[in-house]
Amino acid sequence: MYTGLLHLHNLLRWVILVLILIAILRHLSGMNSKRPVNAGDKKIDLFLMISAHITLLIGLYQWFAGDFGLKMIQNAGMGEVMKNGAVRKLAIEHPVGMILAIVLITVGRGAVKRGTAPAVHKKAFWCFLIALIVILATIPWARPLFPGMH
Repeated sequence: MYTGLLHLHNLLRWVILVLILIAILRHLSGMNSKRPVNAGDKKIDLFLMISAHITLLIGLYQWFAGDFGLKMIQNAGMGEVMKNGAVRKLAIEHPVGMILAIVLITVGRGAVKRGTAPAVHKKAFWCFLIALIVILATIPWARPLFPGMH
């Protein structure tokens, strides 16, 4: 079960990256054209938020049940985990960064859900752009890009 969820977590990474890029471009376009938020904007943002939250739940399961999260910290100690960059990335930086990114995605989606004014595009754009930067910085890129690739 753990391996299957790891593969799903990996695949959802790509779904999130595609959706967040689409959302950023839509909100940038909305900002520049001063158009109100439309149903398409809301749907993309909703799918992005749902994908991010599902990925978060899977990731939390992996962190608590897998070897590179809580178990690593308990077995090696926090000091040793922090000394090893690869382990620190998986056990600390990736989860903290992703939680921050998902909070930003949720805030951006909340702004779009509550309003349709053209100014809403600006808030969503900046939330999603910062979330994308955090995601790109904290994805463990050394892991296989797609499930089953080694």
